[in-house]
Amino acid sequence: MPSDVVRVIYRKYDGSAHRDYPARRLAEDDLGVWLGVPAGTESVYHGRPSVEQIPFVLLVPRHGWWTGMFNPPPRTSEVYCDIATPARWEDGETVHLVDLDLDVVRRRETGLVELRDEDEFADHRARWNYPDDLVAEAEAAARWLLGALGDGSEPFATSYRKWLALVV
Repeated sequence: MPSDVVRVIYRKYDGSAHRDYPARRLAEDDLGVWLGVPAGTESVYHGRPSVEQIPFVLLVPRHGWWTGMFNPPPRTSEVYCDIATPARWEDGETVHLVDLDLDVVRRRETGLVELRDEDEFADHRARWNYPDDLVAEAEAAARWLLGALGDGSEPFATSYRKWLALVV
């Protein structure tokens, strides 16, 4: 039986630390694994100690090249998706992901959906020599998310709210 606590570890393609934090396993369904991160959770961000000020729910899809962070107010992003390699689970208690720089975000106030950090993606692609197949998967995931966050597709419309209510 997997633990109630999951360690979430994001690294960059070169292996450097990006994010690292504990999360509570809320549920598993056909969309993936839902993890809750309450305010006050100690974390590491870009290799530095940090404390989460605003709670959130993370969806780790089973096979997707992304993760979805669902946020309450006052965060200005209602949904923040990191383009990342598919999750690699270790003993059901640790999930490893490689952050691929691109982000797709839906703004709370306007509903605007935007692609972010294309410059960082291009820089890291050249610096770390991203393979062509990785680039194709990352770009395809970003295109899909741009549509899904804007057209009312689940889990981005309402299904995440029941999980977010458990950590707010």
